[in-house]
Amino acid sequence: MAYLTGLTKGGATWTPTFVEAIDEEKCIGCGRCFKSCARKVLGPLDLEDEESESIRMVMTIVAGDNCIGCAGCGVGCPKKCFSFKPMEV
Repeated sequence: MAYLTGLTKGGATWTPTFVEAIDEEKCIGCGRCFKSCARKVLGPLDLEDEESESIRMVMTIVAGDNCIGCAGCGVGCPKKCFSFKPMEV
C-alpha cells in the first residue's frame, strides 16, 4: 500500500495525515482546533442533549477536502478527539 508523501523544506520525506473523524463524545467545543486551521476544514455544531434539555457545541468536519494533512488541529486538542489517516495513492 502506497501513501501520498511530500518533502519538508529540508528535503525530508513527510507523509501527511488527513483528518478523518472527530469523536463528539470527547469534544468539549473549546475551538482550539478551529482557530488552528487556516483551511477552514472545521466548524461548530450544536448538539441537543435530550436528557438534560441543554445544547452543547462540538466541532465537526465541514470541508474535509480542504485538509492539507498537517494535523495541527489534533496537536492543539486537549481531549485528543481527532483521528487521522494518510491518503492512499
